[in-house]
Amino acid sequence: MTDRSNIRDVAALAGVAVKTVSRVLNGHPYVSAPMREKVERAMAELEFRPSVAARILSGSKSNQIALIYDNHSPYYMFQIQTGCWECCKANGIRLLGQPVDVTDPDVGEQVRGLVSETHVDGIVLSSPVTDCVPVLRALDALDIPFVRISPGTNHALTSSVFMDDAQAADDMTTHLINLGHRRIGFIKGHPNHMASDDRLFGYRRALDRAGIAFEPQLVMPGAFDFESGMAAGALLLDLHNAPTAIFAANDDMAAGVLAVAHGRGLILPEQLSVAGFDDTTLARTVWPALTTIHQPMADLARTATEILIAGGDINHRRLPHTLVERASVAPPAPLKNSGI
Repeated sequence: MTDRSNIRDVAALAGVAVKTVSRVLNGHPYVSAPMREKVERAMAELEFRPSVAARILSGSKSNQIALIYDNHSPYYMFQIQTGCWECCKANGIRLLGQPVDVTDPDVGEQVRGLVSETHVDGIVLSSPVTDCVPVLRALDALDIPFVRISPGTNHALTSSVFMDDAQAADDMTTHLINLGHRRIGFIKGHPNHMASDDRLFGYRRALDRAGIAFEPQLVMPGAFDFESGMAAGALLLDLHNAPTAIFAANDDMAAGVLAVAHGRGLILPEQLSVAGFDDTTLARTVWPALTTIHQPMADLARTATEILIAGGDINHRRLPHTLVERASVAPPAPLKNSGI
């Protein structure tokens, strides 16, 4: 069957009234077990999932939306959830939060099941779910409205809210260069996030513009978590000619670098500058406090939710970023015996 099966098709196949199908969809208690089984068999045979139109027709508009996410940083997700929740609260809408694993082969079906079981009226997708093809296909087939936060692909597909990750990374790298750093290590983000590549691109672009050769050994893999930051930081500091500054693609990994540096007795930032990205609460609680890129996470989520609730035509909004200077970055120490 096609994804165009509707509530009337289910009713016809099951040999029941549309109102009966509506009651089954809504979990109505006054439906006999045999009648419920007939409807559920028909829905399974038709591969039916209730679309927005079907929910309106059945009177089951839920007045709730879902935030679907897969992110390794609790600090980042707290801000995203806060932005969505504030907008929902102001509009009298319930917010459901649903974590998923974008590498799970069944993630598309899991999202279809979420929509079917909760009857949510719309979806906000947080990165990297924003670029997860099975999820996008499932939501498109369900004909349910959704807005993506920071998509890296198919920008024209849906409404979206984003910031310029490449330019932000360029700005931070340029800041380090302007302070005198020439060997700048970079820790990439999780490979499932398109922003990871954008931030690496910005780092490389800034080096190229300054006439500094790109050195692949100064770039380490990361996963947007503290542990991967520690591992990458240790590898960078083990290099024979270690960097004088390390720029991590998020604050969690930058905090991991700080931990390694402290463990080795380095004086920060005199002997090593460390920069992050996101400006989560973590950036202000570690020592020294992180110089970082302020990503307006709560504003991104709030704006995405506003667009979803408002409906209408596809809408794209880019929000500004800011470089926040704190105590973790300084000019590099003069070379010994340099005569300076």
